[in-house]
Amino acid sequence: MSARVAIGYAHRRGMLDRPGQRRSHTIPTPRGGGIGIVLANLVCLPGTLLGTWAPWSWPVVAALLAALLLVALAGWWDDHRSLPILPRFGAQLLAVLLFAVALGASGMSWWWLLPLLLAGVWSINLHNFMDGIDGLLAQQAMFVGAGLAWLAWNAGQWPLALAASCLATASLGFWCLNRSPARIFMGDVGSGSVGLLIFAFTAMLWRVDASLLWPALILSSAFVADASLTLLTRYFRGRRWYSAHREHLYQWLVRRGLTHAWGGTIYMTWNLLFAAPMAWLAWSHPRLALPISIVAYLAAAALWLMLKRRCLRRHPTKDRHVAA
Repeated sequence: MSARVAIGYAHRRGMLDRPGQRRSHTIPTPRGGGIGIVLANLVCLPGTLLGTWAPWSWPVVAALLAALLLVALAGWWDDHRSLPILPRFGAQLLAVLLFAVALGASGMSWWWLLPLLLAGVWSINLHNFMDGIDGLLAQQAMFVGAGLAWLAWNAGQWPLALAASCLATASLGFWCLNRSPARIFMGDVGSGSVGLLIFAFTAMLWRVDASLLWPALILSSAFVADASLTLLTRYFRGRRWYSAHREHLYQWLVRRGLTHAWGGTIYMTWNLLFAAPMAWLAWSHPRLALPISIVAYLAAAALWLMLKRRCLRRHPTKDRHVAA
């Protein structure tokens, strides 16, 4: 319902993503629909995480809510009018810092603060990068949210399982309007918030049982591999890695002629036929979880490289790079 309201609001405020050289859609489409996912989690998370059975401490929950609100506000601002990169990055860094400090105060070694900061900021941005075709990020949030909920449930962490289920359910509701052909886009308010929540739930699961980090990371392998390898490729080729472009694998698949629906199907096929079984394998064999995760990410990288080369061979050289 909130996404439907957001459609009317976006039209009234002129919040439309128009077709362009760096975009994969062909008609003007309203953005900002991810506000519904944010509102659903702001409402549900306190009740789920502060429940009576194995609850999380209120500082951790309060920090998570503050972080979510901060990232969402920065994204909402950017959806209305472009927010410069430094204020946006500063808001993301502060949000992750709030959550990481609260998590650290619960008994975690402070040596983990810097890795958490880097992982959290990268998760926010990579999910923003991967929100470029109809339904892709929403279906990923459904899959990862459901997977994290299953891992938390089996670890006896019911509050965290319910919180992750809230993310998956809210994303499903949004996906119904975001699937191809999309009636509304998630916008930065949604993509950044989804990235923050996936990071936060993964970190919380790690605090419950360190061995659960590896199956949780495998669940996100499709997005992490595509975003990370694309960024590294652009960086080592001397391009402006921070500028807008259309060189992610999912964008190349669409440029090659696949529909948005087929592009999303390829990613979900990986999730269901490889990532999910490998995550289960890492969960059921905790002593082998790390090497299993390494194998999963090597396989994701190999598939990314194979599909990317295939796309490039079938595309004119002069149109290979949209942005320098």
